[in-house]
Amino acid sequence: MDSHIYGVSKKTLFLFTLLCLSVSSISALPHQNKTGNNTGTGQMINSNSVLVALLDSHYTELAELVEKALLLQTLEEAVGKHNITIFAPRNEALERQLDPEFKRFLLEPGNLKSLQTLLLFHIIPQRVGSNDWPGHKSYPSRHTTLCNDHLHLITKNSGKKVVGSAELTRPDDVTRPDGVIHGIERLLVPQSVQEDFNRRRNLRSISAVLPEGAPEVDPRTHRLKKPEPPVRAGSPPVLPIYDAMAPGPSLAPAPAPGPGGPHHHFDGESQVKDFIQTLLLYGGYNEMADILVNLTSLATEMGRLVSEGYVLTVLAPNDEAMAKLTTDQLSEPGAPEQIIYYHIIPEYQTEESMYNAVRRFGKIGYDTLRLPHKVVAQEADGSVKFGSGDGSAYLFDPDIYTDGRISVQGIDGVLFPEVEKESTSVKKSVSSVKVATTKPRRGKLMEVACIMLGTLGQDSRFTTCQ
Repeated sequence: MDSHIYGVSKKTLFLFTLLCLSVSSISALPHQNKTGNNTGTGQMINSNSVLVALLDSHYTELAELVEKALLLQTLEEAVGKHNITIFAPRNEALERQLDPEFKRFLLEPGNLKSLQTLLLFHIIPQRVGSNDWPGHKSYPSRHTTLCNDHLHLITKNSGKKVVGSAELTRPDDVTRPDGVIHGIERLLVPQSVQEDFNRRRNLRSISAVLPEGAPEVDPRTHRLKKPEPPVRAGSPPVLPIYDAMAPGPSLAPAPAPGPGGPHHHFDGESQVKDFIQTLLLYGGYNEMADILVNLTSLATEMGRLVSEGYVLTVLAPNDEAMAKLTTDQLSEPGAPEQIIYYHIIPEYQTEESMYNAVRRFGKIGYDTLRLPHKVVAQEADGSVKFGSGDGSAYLFDPDIYTDGRISVQGIDGVLFPEVEKESTSVKKSVSSVKVATTKPRRGKLMEVACIMLGTLGQDSRFTTCQ
């Protein structure tokens, strides 16, 4: 006979133990998959980042080289870890003063590694402002660059600050929360890149026979064409001035000085009145103008901000988008102000600067006056899309008003922060939980145990299984 423990046989306990082990192993599998899916989240770059400022600055030649070298992702990771300091050569140093043969060497597809090393040699993974420079009586400070090479910062007796072999021409030219850009007079070339260039040049000079084109014959005289003589100094230009001029790079407007800058006063009220009048004359934005002037006092507040030296970008929803707002969204105290605050960016952005930023980085987060919420912008269908999902809006009427201090961009929807969308979904889930039944239920493990005991005829011995 089988011995019993508290009325249960050993065979029943053995089957019950095997069942518990199988249920616990199966229930552990979904938890592992859930935790494994949480990795790989991407990081969005801020519109106030030093990388965005570099691509929209007057250092256009350096910005083009950074894009050609495929270094945007590397610099995004560096900015995400720590502040950076960029030593940016002026455009003349890269256009005219650089050796043409050396420039061709850098732009060849096979020399991408040398181009990346050269550009990373100009970046230090820490913030070094002009005030952090060593004095002329101090020892030179040594800093490691992103290409694992070293740069020395010194100050001459004349007071000029020098990095490597280049002098600083525009210290603290661009300052952002995650980095600073200093303008320098020339390009810094690391020794490894110079040795690679010399090696390639020597190999090219000792190569066999350089391919040359067949001699050209003049069909009129049947003689070989001679190369044209060089143009003498002082001679008239070969091409007319309009043919020789090429369109220059498109730059975003220079940032306006903040409070305490060289201009101590701006007539912000007249500028705000001007852009509101432009909205009315443009057509389709009467509701936005009515909220700014009549429903709220935001027009006066914006005038004060502009008078103090701030710049603003207004994302203005058109009348069709404003008509979709419900009375519940506008009836709460301060609701119109909060909605408009979320559509005002404390930066000067144009349609071109925003599109270039989202085209290069994918997603850009713009700070708004409704702190701490941000407006997320991304490229979609050849335009700029703000927000995500059903609450998104497209850049519908670009550059309605741009005067260098206030920029108005028309959009086809009203934007709301993501937190509000999540809160509404949480309320719906809470209401559905309240409707749930109050009947006590057993756990999954006890439910399976009761089923096993029921097959063996032992379920009546436990009160929880009844």
